[in-house]
Amino acid sequence: MKDRCTLAVLIILLWVFLFIFHKYTPVQSSIFILLGFMMLYVVLIQAAQYHQKRKYKKKPKELNTSYKPFVTILIPAHNEEFVIQDTIANMLALDYPQYEIIIIDDRSSDSTARVLKEVSEKYPDKFRFYTRPDDAFPGKSAVLNEALEMSKGDVICVFDADARVDADFLTKIIPHLAEPDVGAVQARKIINNHELNLLTRCQNNEYCLDAHFQRGRDTIKGAVELRGNGQLIKKEALRDVDGWNNHTITDDLDLSTRLHLKGWDIRFCIDVPVYEEGVTSFFPLLRQRRRWLEGSIRRYLDYFTEVLTSKTVSLRVGLDMLAYISEVVLPIWLVSEWAINGINFVRGTNNHFLSSVAVLPLICFFFIFCLVYSLKKYHKFGLLKAIVQAIETGIYMVFIWTPIASYIIIKIIFMKRGLDWGKTEHGVQEKDQNQANQEETEIA
Repeated sequence: MKDRCTLAVLIILLWVFLFIFHKYTPVQSSIFILLGFMMLYVVLIQAAQYHQKRKYKKKPKELNTSYKPFVTILIPAHNEEFVIQDTIANMLALDYPQYEIIIIDDRSSDSTARVLKEVSEKYPDKFRFYTRPDDAFPGKSAVLNEALEMSKGDVICVFDADARVDADFLTKIIPHLAEPDVGAVQARKIINNHELNLLTRCQNNEYCLDAHFQRGRDTIKGAVELRGNGQLIKKEALRDVDGWNNHTITDDLDLSTRLHLKGWDIRFCIDVPVYEEGVTSFFPLLRQRRRWLEGSIRRYLDYFTEVLTSKTVSLRVGLDMLAYISEVVLPIWLVSEWAINGINFVRGTNNHFLSSVAVLPLICFFFIFCLVYSLKKYHKFGLLKAIVQAIETGIYMVFIWTPIASYIIIKIIFMKRGLDWGKTEHGVQEKDQNQANQEETEIA
């Protein structure tokens, strides 16, 4: 109810502002205000990164490489029979001196439990697993909270069941947790099947843009966010915020905000990658993005007053957190302006409907410009390749996020809140290949 009331109040205030704006100002679209704010933010983080680069060039940053806490790797697994064995093998190859792996079979209905049992018999020292009962509370947060109680590590590292990392992953990322006020650190996510089709390519480019902004937030010591896969959290910090929230559909974003509210810093490591599968088809992608955006919006609504009034959140983190809300506000603002201009058009009063619709290409250009820079910098693309992929990814982002945001707003206000995770299926290619092999065997 709190999120519903908060959102309703914010939308009412936005509509009042838009009605007044269109009545008393000559500017044809109020969205220029928000775009201007977003551009100013981009310039700020870019300047901060440039300043940091010059600073570290003169005096490189020194990391505490002697900080080597015991690490517990937690991997929730629900129907992951096609990927979990390779994931475990990948984690067992880590060169870090002291860690354990706990796999949680979350009530799988496939052969995940059998695969885990077979693997555990081969590697009993560093690998443990258990299967949750059918009546266990659902959700990734509940899985992680249960596993936290049996973990031995001072640092908890969370991976998805399809994660792949380099052998030096922990060795490189752990030193970023050494400072006492740092509670968590996030690795850079990369799509490992990005060459499969247009959707996976756009997802990888979207991740690249997110990494650029995350790095910028880290540079100004802003409100860096965890991204679920490849996140490390100190157990001390987890205890301080009472673990993961069982009643959220985005455990990583919710945890990020609560860590910031408690005064913990979160760092981002651009040079430490974690690889995962991109979603290969359209409707599963919509389900995944719907969950991400719904969880993000509800997270901001749930902690809106705390962000504004908290005495433990630094001014810098608070302002950065509010600035990043523009990512969520943009589609709401855009749709609201279209609706108000449409109402005025039907009433026959002065309106700027065509002008507000024409803002859409400008928004696309904003994201395309940021994408070109990110793709050239982090993917090392040539200019022409970066422009082409930035254009297709910018169009993809606008036409994916805007309708989803509109749906989520309606859902939050008019529908009952639930826990619809919309699980992302992993190992799709392996599953298809396995089915093809079975069909060939049957035919033979």
